[in-house]
Amino acid sequence: MDIGGDIHYAADLLKKGEVVAIPTETVYGLAANAHDSMAVTHIFKIKERPFFDPLIVHTWSIETAARYVLDFPDVAMKLARAFWPGPLTLILPKKDLIPDIVTSGLDTVGLRIPDHPLTLALLKLTDLPLAAPSANPFGYVSPTTPRHVADQLSGKIDYILDGGPCRVGLESTIVGFEEDIPIVYRLGGITVEKIEKVIGKVVIRSHSTSNPKAPGMLKSHYAPKVPLLFGDISELLPQHSGKKVALLTFREMSGLAGVKNIALSPAGNLEEAAQNLFRVLRSFDHADIDLVLAAPFPDHGLGRAINDKLRRAAAL
Repeated sequence: MDIGGDIHYAADLLKKGEVVAIPTETVYGLAANAHDSMAVTHIFKIKERPFFDPLIVHTWSIETAARYVLDFPDVAMKLARAFWPGPLTLILPKKDLIPDIVTSGLDTVGLRIPDHPLTLALLKLTDLPLAAPSANPFGYVSPTTPRHVADQLSGKIDYILDGGPCRVGLESTIVGFEEDIPIVYRLGGITVEKIEKVIGKVVIRSHSTSNPKAPGMLKSHYAPKVPLLFGDISELLPQHSGKKVALLTFREMSGLAGVKNIALSPAGNLEEAAQNLFRVLRSFDHADIDLVLAAPFPDHGLGRAINDKLRRAAAL
């Protein structure tokens, strides 16, 4: 497996039906030509991802995204103009140009424009829509560096396009529309508050389901190999005395001598916490601990998305 910044090499592999890891501002994606059903099948096999869980298609402009949909409602266009390129995925009615395997048989497709210069250049160079879920085994912590991808997928793909560490660190927020009502199917890198400033009130429906309408809706996801519990630390900690416990918190907690406490943002910055979340979750697999106890974050802005990820990581 090679790691490098050669978009021409990456483009050649994609055009040949190969799968390539690509950087985005959210997490690293496992990309294939969305027009090529066999290439997309390779994504599912590499990730061991269930075929009922749809993929997001990445492109490089609103105009190219519009090629693949039957309708681009005004409310969706407002969001696209406000947040693309960026960590927002829009669920829209698809044309037959996008194979059913990409969308798990649904008549809609998730589209977004990633905010990363290397991948935008790759998308323009190939002029292909790229189906790209996160570049990790299904259900595990999403990768935010090239090394994370290499550690998980060594021998399964030929190339990782190295774009450095991911700036946002959380997957894209997913918004769809039911009878013209905006629905948030996945909490992510664009906050609900920012979305509502553009289009007004939205419905949040990021619940678990065995037949998801969008990626990231399954109950158990983002989980490290070490067991994780999510809740009130003061209640959970006494229940697990005698175990090697690590605490995952927003800021450092006081009065916990002898307990490993990892604060995602000692300064109390939710953007910093989001950037650090998946890296820290991944690090627990290499720590000498029996259990992770994760405390709730402030339930607004990106804290709402972090809480969602931690609940899913704990849902085993």
